[in-house]
Amino acid sequence: MPGSNPAVPSGTNPSPHLELAPVAGAAVPSLALAEELRRAVRDGRLPGGSRLPPSRGLAEQLGVSRGVVVRAYEQLVAEGYLRGRTGSGTVVSDVRVPPPAPVRPPRPYVPANPGVPALGWFPRTEWLRAAETAMRGLTDRELGYGDPRGHPRLRRALAAYLGRTRAVVAPEDRVVVTAGFAQGARLVAEVLARHGVAEVGVEDPGSAGVVATLRAGGVRTVAVPVDEQGVSTDALLASDLRAVLVTPAHQFPTGAVLTPARRTALLAWAAGRDAVVVEDDYDAEYRYDRSPVGAVQGLAPDRVVYGGSVSKSLAPGLRLGWLVAPAGLVDTLVEVKHHADIAAPVLEQLTLAVFLESGGLDRHVRRTAARYAGRRAHLLASTERHLPGWRATGVAAGLHAVVVPPRPVPGDVLDAMAAAAGGVGVVPLAAFAHGGAPGSGLVVGYGDASRDQLDRALGAMAVVLHGTRRG
Repeated sequence: MPGSNPAVPSGTNPSPHLELAPVAGAAVPSLALAEELRRAVRDGRLPGGSRLPPSRGLAEQLGVSRGVVVRAYEQLVAEGYLRGRTGSGTVVSDVRVPPPAPVRPPRPYVPANPGVPALGWFPRTEWLRAAETAMRGLTDRELGYGDPRGHPRLRRALAAYLGRTRAVVAPEDRVVVTAGFAQGARLVAEVLARHGVAEVGVEDPGSAGVVATLRAGGVRTVAVPVDEQGVSTDALLASDLRAVLVTPAHQFPTGAVLTPARRTALLAWAAGRDAVVVEDDYDAEYRYDRSPVGAVQGLAPDRVVYGGSVSKSLAPGLRLGWLVAPAGLVDTLVEVKHHADIAAPVLEQLTLAVFLESGGLDRHVRRTAARYAGRRAHLLASTERHLPGWRATGVAAGLHAVVVPPRPVPGDVLDAMAAAAGGVGVVPLAAFAHGGAPGSGLVVGYGDASRDQLDRALGAMAVVLHGTRRG
């Protein structure tokens, strides 16, 4: 190897020729030499039992001081790669390293998620201003291990915001900051399991990710059917369930809104069963035909665990969410949150607190709601043009719509149509079924798709559909 230095170990198992890269010019020569030797042990160029050259001799070969070699040897002895024997020099340990796996080019992670907001609309300038304000006011003490419930300033800001915009009853001591609703659902599952709840009802169809998360948290899930009025309270009454997770403001994925009669029946069921309702209020800020319906939690704060996040209103990459827990569950929730990650990152929490206090989130939702409404309208028009007879279900809200055909379409055709959508998030409705008969339709995300992208996606899906019919 050009520019390398040969170092020939001696002993019962010598290596005939070991080449080491020059280390004299490294920032820390001893660490560079240690890494060179470590790599040689791992890849077998220095087999177990080989005796390394004396430190003085190797130093001369490498053009470094003897202290560099001594420190490198000492580091690798401490790590277990080498053994130092008095009178016998330094010997390579018997380190068994499996052969490296074949290197495969990494595939980019592209989730098929129809609920992604317009990431290009993220309010970078306002968020940066909030982050600078938060950083300037950050005390040394706040950089330590924080409260597992979350920073008090953010919990106060969330309590005010949720009370004003979602009619949530949110005493500060019952608010817990989470890494998005995904972590929130996992924590709720663990809390329910600790309180003797083994099964949780889930909407059918409903979020496959939430179902998987609940199961990972230690509870079983039971499918509860959904119709155009929301989750079936009759099915709840006919079950033995003591907990259910619902999306009442905008059911995912069908888009139904839980009717007033169902809301009343849901809370009556919870009171009669001493049950818990988990409310996933995932995108309720975005309602385009009227003001959003208030949260169910406001009607029964001691029966409902309320959850939300900024994943739809701002960006899922922020990983910021919250739970508002009933008094009887909040202590257990705080305990499992502490076990999960001790506390949420403080700078991100304070940035969101400043953003809320300054009205930044209100302004962002107002700006983007009209634009999302326009994208939804364009999606429906494009659907009518490319897929005549297909219609959208649910209310005008959120970041996705379910489009259903006039007649059932085979599942493999729907799969092919979804795959043809390119960069637009399209998922067959059947992917969200948890036991009931899968519906015939497609869940189409328009939040992060331009009008041109929607047109191209619908056109490509139409080509697939018409091609299968001709075949």
